[in-house]
Amino acid sequence: MTERTFRFAVREDADLILSFIKGIAEYENMSDEVVNSKELIEEWVFDKQAAEVLFVMEDGKEVGFALFFHNYSTFVGRSGLYLEDLFVFPQYRGRGHGKALLEKLAKIAVDRGYGRMEWVCLDWNKPSIDFYLSEGARPMTGWTTYRLSGDTLRNAANQSSSPA
Repeated sequence: MTERTFRFAVREDADLILSFIKGIAEYENMSDEVVNSKELIEEWVFDKQAAEVLFVMEDGKEVGFALFFHNYSTFVGRSGLYLEDLFVFPQYRGRGHGKALLEKLAKIAVDRGYGRMEWVCLDWNKPSIDFYLSEGARPMTGWTTYRLSGDTLRNAANQSSSPA
């Protein structure tokens, strides 16, 4: 019988975190979009504390991860947990690790007094959508995610006439 445990990442895990990020990017056919690095993870996750990483472990080995941060809902009046990535290495899928990670994140959100937990999922990712629905999550209808990044973000910033 395998033992499942959890642990939060520490700075020395930056390379491991990057391997999970590259794994999810490969799964999503987006490997060419990953510009992250060990140094950026160290800076943004650990120095600036912009996100947290939780590992699920099988017999002491990290087999899955969740990267999350808090957001704030003006309507609910509380922070929420925003799940950026949840990924289990393919050879460890089907053992309940993804479900355990999602449930552990829900407990973290409740324990911290957060008002909700949110994430996005690619429209084509039927296995993940089916999993989320089975856990009681519901898609948000009527909302579309918008993004500024790279040159469009810099162009928008340059259009600003007011100082920061």
